[in-house]
Amino acid sequence: MMKRKEFILGAAVGLTFAAAATAGGVIQWPGAHAEPARAVGQLIPSAGAAGLAFAPPQGAPLSFADIFAQVAPAVVQIDVKTRVQRSRPATITIPGLGAVPIPRGPGGNPGADDEGETAMGAGSGFLISADGFIVTNNHVIENAEEITVKLSDGRELPARLIGRDEATDLAVIKVSGGALPFVSFEEQAEPRVGDWVVAVGNPFGLGGTATAGIVSAKSRDIGGTDNPYTDFLQIDAAINRGNSGGPTFDIYGRVIGVNSAIFSPTGGSVGIGFAIPASLAKPITDRLMRGETIERGYLGVEIGDLDPWRASMGLPDTARGAFINNVTADGPADRAGLQAGDIVVGLNGTAIVSSTDLTRRVGRAKAGDTLHIEILRNNRRQTLNVRSGTRPSQADLLASNGAAEPDAPPAAATPAGQVVAGLNLAALTPALRQRYDIPADVDGVVVTGVAAGGDRRFQPGFVVLRAGTAQAQTVADVQAAVAASRQAGRDDVFLLVRTPQGNTPVALELPKAD
Repeated sequence: MMKRKEFILGAAVGLTFAAAATAGGVIQWPGAHAEPARAVGQLIPSAGAAGLAFAPPQGAPLSFADIFAQVAPAVVQIDVKTRVQRSRPATITIPGLGAVPIPRGPGGNPGADDEGETAMGAGSGFLISADGFIVTNNHVIENAEEITVKLSDGRELPARLIGRDEATDLAVIKVSGGALPFVSFEEQAEPRVGDWVVAVGNPFGLGGTATAGIVSAKSRDIGGTDNPYTDFLQIDAAINRGNSGGPTFDIYGRVIGVNSAIFSPTGGSVGIGFAIPASLAKPITDRLMRGETIERGYLGVEIGDLDPWRASMGLPDTARGAFINNVTADGPADRAGLQAGDIVVGLNGTAIVSSTDLTRRVGRAKAGDTLHIEILRNNRRQTLNVRSGTRPSQADLLASNGAAEPDAPPAAATPAGQVVAGLNLAALTPALRQRYDIPADVDGVVVTGVAAGGDRRFQPGFVVLRAGTAQAQTVADVQAAVAASRQAGRDDVFLLVRTPQGNTPVALELPKAD
């Protein structure tokens, strides 16, 4: 299952994985070059403070030093070497010889091999067993050709990959050794918002560094397709590049999370960090340590939340579910009869409240399990039985969703059909299929042009698949959905539209008059 990515750009704010970082530059310590202050006599504290020791708020530790001393030996620095694609060497054409590389031209490094050049990166991790198993983030070690672990005592050991899980961004590596210091995940106590936390890791390649803060929030869904199965802990302990894969501890030295990402306008810490909670990290890493492959159920649908489109569909405010944008050809959902535009409202007798909810519930299934999926189609509920597949790798899912965008279809010489809500619409005839290169398995109403005042996002060759919650098989179906929206007092109507780039849900604003 794949969620459709919706990007909102603004103020250069982004979600950043706190992974690869190397130490570089010069650190200027405050006061390093300052002139010594002139002593002018003893400084006397105010009478009210005389003789009083600093008293922290109730429940706060006097210092985090004991916690750090207790857990720091188990935190490691991870250095990785990866292969990067080398740019094509510059060439010069010589008559009789053709294109000949310029030895020292741009990209023409004679010392680089044909497979590309290597790049170094750094992250963090922590030992969870005395025999050398280490937890980190998948994005720290992904595509690594060499992994080196630096222990707190200065030893550097080669590491090998044991297993990784892209969907939760967790990985386990191992070094050879015995009687190594290690820490444990907290399995019983659940951290609360406001509890103290200490993050330890390798920011910017600096090595063992501790930062402290509190749990700012729980169960954060940070969106996108990279971590569809994770409700993150949000913490305000400083997390920076290179902290990825390091542990978040409670004040008892127990691991409550694995640092993974930050939200930042600059790429540096602004006090919004995200950690994979121990309740999820421990069972995944336990399975990876045993050599198991993490497999999840799979439907083969591209989904999105219902919330943005509920009103334009004319559904009640209480309606919840996951909207199917597209169905993968010959996938489990396609074979079971699910269609683009269906709204999934239940799975195995349990209500579905969002696309994330559906993703996680399907993910718990095993290949071959029968999933009873309740859908809303054409304003009627029905149940389909889907035999679950095995979820492909994240790379395969992204590749199948990231094909190159074809050119827009050519405009019709004379827009055909009828004007509905500012769009020229026509029945999908064989001639129009050929003109706009519309596959034979696509059924709907074709857009042949945009009338004056119509929505210019639409282009000739787009196909309206659904209008409201019903299939759009004729122009009259779209007219009926528009009329129903107007009668209900809504100023837009929901359309599911096929474009050359894929299916797209649209809340089409209704013009004053057609």
